[in-house]
Amino acid sequence: MANNTIPEVGFLRLAQIIGNPKADPPIPPIIPVKKSCWWDGVRSGRFPRPVKLDGGRGTFWRVEDIRAFIERAR
Repeated sequence: MANNTIPEVGFLRLAQIIGNPKADPPIPPIIPVKKSCWWDGVRSGRFPRPVKLDGGRGTFWRVEDIRAFIERAR
């Protein structure tokens, strides 16, 4: 898990967390899991819960929550 690619503060979209090899340019994963595994982990409490922004249409994760998850996983 390469946390040096994570900004210090802000929000991340799911594709920035789990990666997207089909994007142009491809987005490398910070946490290399499949989308269904990620959402199962969110439901079970293993992965951080998202926040809704953009009038409730956008789903994002706090950078601080992702960094804390990576630290706990080490």
